[in-house]
Amino acid sequence: MLTTKPSILPAKSAALYPSNLSFITDLRVKHALGPCSTVARRLRVFSTSSTMANTGGGGEILPNALRRRIYPCWGGGFFSLGIDVGTSRTGVAIGKGFAPRPLTVLDLRGEKLEQRLIQIAEQEEVDEFIIGLPKSYDGKETPQSNKVRSIAGRIAVRAAERGLRIYLQDEHGTTLEALDFMIERGLKRSARKVKVDAYSAMMVLDRYFSTSGSEAELVLPKQLDLQEKLKKGVRR
Repeated sequence: MLTTKPSILPAKSAALYPSNLSFITDLRVKHALGPCSTVARRLRVFSTSSTMANTGGGGEILPNALRRRIYPCWGGGFFSLGIDVGTSRTGVAIGKGFAPRPLTVLDLRGEKLEQRLIQIAEQEEVDEFIIGLPKSYDGKETPQSNKVRSIAGRIAVRAAERGLRIYLQDEHGTTLEALDFMIERGLKRSARKVKVDAYSAMMVLDRYFSTSGSEAELVLPKQLDLQEKLKKGVRR
């Protein structure tokens, strides 16, 4: 098993992997890219890849949601897997661009959880994980945040071997949003208790889509060979 700890790069400050909206906006102005320009349409050719140019030259590993916002004609990208890591269970949701849906709740921990999430990604044609990062009401990270970052780092190594990307998304308040959502749709208390983790993962994914991935943090393995695999993306 690899023991090298992965690094986690905020999209807003990553020098080699600039993926914030202001950078991309400047890029489009610089190259006069219209929403459906020839250059943008050519991105369809790279539908199985999440990068443009190489990392050493300042290339990007963009979240699918952000790429779709910048290049509306881009037809690439697979599904996104939303993950809510709880104290005892892990909720999973899935979506592609909009209308995410709850998928399942996993009562697993450690290596078994990591393996199962990779299996789900392969079964559901997923190319990126959106993992909820716990934060307090004032935006500060909590002790649980460190645990989630550690889990995300371990999954990132396994995922990168398959060309899958891992991002962290602020999940503050998503559990309450999930409960409100279920109540509005008439789910009974017993059903809410069983499904709340999956619906929380759905809310994490919904927040990711609604912000076009601009707040997502890329979890990047330190191993250069794994970074190369991320550049190539998942191929099916």
